[in-house]
Formats: sequence, structure tokens, C-alpha cells
Amino acid sequence: MPAACRNILALNCGSSSLKFGLYQVNSGNASLLCEGEAEEIGGTRGQFWFRHTEAERKQKRDLAIPDHEAALSEALQSMKNSGAPGPDAAGHRFVHGGPKLREHQVVRPEIVQELEQSIAFAPLHMPAALAVLKDVGNRIPGLPQVVCFDTSFHRTLPDVSRRFALPADVSRLGVERFGFHGLSLESILVQMNPVPEKVVIAHLGNGCSVTAVKGGRSIDTTMGLTPTGGIMMGTRCGDLDPGVLLFLMAHGFADRDRLAALVDHQSGLLGVSGTTSDVRGLLGLRQSDERADLALRMFSYQVKKAIGAMASALGGLNTLVFAGGIGENNSELRDEIKNGLAFLGNFEISVIPSQEDLQITRLTDGLLTFSSKSA
Repeated sequence: MPAACRNILALNCGSSSLKFGLYQVNSGNASLLCEGEAEEIGGTRGQFWFRHTEAERKQKRDLAIPDHEAALSEALQSMKNSGAPGPDAAGHRFVHGGPKLREHQVVRPEIVQELEQSIAFAPLHMPAALAVLKDVGNRIPGLPQVVCFDTSFHRTLPDVSRRFALPADVSRLGVERFGFHGLSLESILVQMNPVPEKVVIAHLGNGCSVTAVKGGRSIDTTMGLTPTGGIMMGTRCGDLDPGVLLFLMAHGFADRDRLAALVDHQSGLLGVSGTTSDVRGLLGLRQSDERADLALRMFSYQVKKAIGAMASALGGLNTLVFAGGIGENNSELRDEIKNGLAFLGNFEISVIPSQEDLQITRLTDGLLTFSSKSA
């Protein structure tokens, strides 16, 4: 195969999922060869789907998958059974790189060590992503690998938005606003040609963030030290008065794991509605269920407020972009959010799909090409 052509395996780990896509990249142009996903990893009702191209139907089956290594094994075997070529490189999405890794990187032993030391910054996601990274190295020795960080896009945050109002000795521990969904944001900007000067991107899915992009650079975003902060999400509470946590600690929630479960898994749309975190389900319930209606109104309100705040940080707004599963597919909530934003003046509204796996592929190919030329 010519040096300009690579088959790149993009691996996108969630806390209980593994998305994968095999792309052929030829002189910078990427085409999908096959893709799939393992869902509900670690549970008893897991699912796995696979398809050769985007035009084909997903081949779905129920499959209990004990861990991410088993999910990777299933993915590699599915690709092999389909006749797809083996990968020439692998690119991995990492939610967090910690305070020292702020650029996408070709994997070296010292990079792995630094990632291991940064698990505390994203304990829900980092262990699974690290397990897959190491397992790829064990299964395919010598395969070049690249780590792509969601935090990298936000390394341009100025001090006024990056810093929390905490003492310097706390900041030195790495406590600052990192921001997330960076790979999604990068992929959206690639699709915008040209990129307007003042853009607000609302990435709305199970995880949600709103980001101010000025001149193609992130200048502020709603998520903070972890992906729990910002606007309310499917099961995450978003921003809280810090005193709420102190109050809870004094009333039986002193255990760290119990607090983590509360703010990450039992709050947000699920916590307010008491029924589900799925927006489609809540929309079906809202006429008969006051709590479902309240959850949706709170969500729309918080997103709208965040958009206004980010437009203020930008000094105006040229384009508002909706992305993510909710942002791309739910016109009813988009309309609720847009209602009342006329005070921001004239601006365009776009719906642009997030293409994280394709962005991982582009970054992996670019870094390996640069690395080979520099060698």
C-alpha cells in the first residue's frame, strides 16, 4: 500500500460503550470501510452492531459484553469476518489528558504513564480508554497509535475563563476549566467553510456543552474541570452552588462514590423527571406529566441562558450551531431554545452533525504523516 494511504481504526470509548470505525485515508481524504458499536458494556443486556458502510443497515444483536477489552475483541473479529483490511494505525478519543497533555499525541510509553496519572480528572471515562489503548498494543504489537483529547480544543481559553476563583495552590493541582467535546467541535469547524468570526456551538446529547468560538478558537465553554459541569444533561446535574455539596456531605452523602453517583448518574433530566433521561420519551410524556415538562423546560432554559452568555463573551453572534444527538435530531427542543434569542440580533442557525470518529481519523493520519517526515 502506498505511503500516502492508511487504514486507520478510530476508537471512541465511553464509560459503557465503544464506538469504532475503520477508515481508508488516501492523501488526506478519508472513506469509511466499516463501523460499529458495543453498548451497555458491563451489563447483562448489552448490544452490538456492525455495518460495512453508512449505506448498509446495521447488523444488530444482543450480546452481554463484560468489559471494554471484550468489546474490542468483538470489533476486531467483526472487521476480520467482513473481509475488511487490518488497520495500519489506531486513533483513540480520550476525554481528558490532564493538565500536562493538551495536544493530540503519537503514543509513547511516557504518554501512557501520564495518562495513568490523570485518571482522577475523568474517572468515568479514562480507565476504559486506557484499557483499550493497551489492549490494542497487546493484540497488534508495533501498531502506531495516537491519542486525541477532547480537552485539546480548549487549550486556547484565556485566563479569565480558564481560572476558577480559587487560591493559587489549588490551581497548581490542575483545578481549572478544561472544557470537553473538543473533537466534536473540531469536526464541526472543518465542515464550516469559511468559519465565521463569532460562533456559538451547542453540543446537546447525553452530555451537553455550549462553547464560544472566536476566530476558530475556543474562548469559553460551559463544562469545567470535569464533564459533569455546565448545563444540565441526561443524568448529570451540571453546575451547582458548591454549598449544595457541603450541605449534602453533612446530611448523609459524605461518601465520595455516593456523591459521584448522584451528580453523574441520578440527576439532570432523569433526576428532575423521575422517569427517563431520554428526550424523546420526555416529549411524549410532557402533556400528562408535570415533572417531564419541567425537566424539558429547565433544559431549554439553561441552554438558552448559556447561549446568551457565550454570545456576550464573543461580543456578538454570527452563527449558532446545534450538534449532538438532541441538537441534530430534535427540532421541537431547538425551537424552544431559539425562542427568545432575537435580542442577540441577526445571526444564522445551522445544524451540523458531529463527526468525532472522522476527526480522530484525520488527526491520526496527520500526526503520523508529520512524525514520519520528521524522523
